[in-house]
Amino acid sequence: MSNKIPVAVLASTGSVGQRMISLLDGHPWFEVVEVTASERSEGKTYQEACHWFLSKPMPDYVKNMKLLPTQASALQKAKIVFSALPADIAKEIEPDFAKAGMFLSSNASAYRKDPLVPLLVPEINPDHLDLVELQHKNYGWTGGIITNPNCTTTGFVIPLHAIDQKYHVKQLFAFSMQALSGAGIPGVPSLDIIDNVIPYIGGEEEKLEFEPIKIMGTMQPDSVKYHPMQISAHTNRVAVVDAHTICCTIATEEKPSVEELIDTIENYQVPDVTKTLPSCPKQAIIYHEEPNRPQPRLDRDLENGMATSIGRIRKDTILDYRFVSVSHNTIRGAAGGSILNGELIARRFFGM
Repeated sequence: MSNKIPVAVLASTGSVGQRMISLLDGHPWFEVVEVTASERSEGKTYQEACHWFLSKPMPDYVKNMKLLPTQASALQKAKIVFSALPADIAKEIEPDFAKAGMFLSSNASAYRKDPLVPLLVPEINPDHLDLVELQHKNYGWTGGIITNPNCTTTGFVIPLHAIDQKYHVKQLFAFSMQALSGAGIPGVPSLDIIDNVIPYIGGEEEKLEFEPIKIMGTMQPDSVKYHPMQISAHTNRVAVVDAHTICCTIATEEKPSVEELIDTIENYQVPDVTKTLPSCPKQAIIYHEEPNRPQPRLDRDLENGMATSIGRIRKDTILDYRFVSVSHNTIRGAAGGSILNGELIARRFFGM
């Protein structure tokens, strides 16, 4: 264990925090040495304070760890910090960790729009990690903040990028059917969602319309030049436990055949620096030929929940093409995405 990087998990007892704790169990590069929680749980052991809801048992390593205050000054060992904080709290305190020299891989939305904070999907834009050097220069931090995108953006942006690289996407219409677990614990009241669809998730449409243009933007010497595509999004909560389904319609500059689009998807290669990261899926995008796939229940756990499934690629009658994408929202779209970002941080700044 001595050669592993010591890490901490902030807000470790919540839904995303639990996923982080579970996915970090036995991680080849990271050792969880510190965990934090809200004031009501400080000083308790993790097992005492955490209402564990995952089907995989609580890892033994964390059961007797004492929960610390969620403050940079409370952490004495961690070099990389995984944040599952709510956005409002993250906005106030995440910079303190960067000022203290820690590298913070955040699932929160608080700093995704900051021009010097990477909105990172390592299968697409690992070079955006250069922004951390600009944080050091402009903010005076010795650590840094790195964010992963919204769990719904993550669900379609990798195949969208694969198509864009060859055929240049101009417009995107996205319609989401988002899982209950995306609402956190305790989630959506049963009487609101049973026999129902909720056609509103606060702030989600705005995130979907902004985040892809930053992720797919081009790294410049002092900033990211945003992708010029136009995006329109509808977001909906549905009675599925895990995995978001997104129906996408796109317009492209070039007009390949459907077969050429499928070939592009099936042969997409992630950047070399990302391929050997421990959490990187062997196949980032999985194409399904069946007319009724992908489906959340059947496809969310492919590649340990880190793959994006795509199917129903076909021509559109208004724009150019349509497809359906499925991704595990709390693994690929949240905890697993943050850990993959942490691995890229470890490679860049710790020589892993």
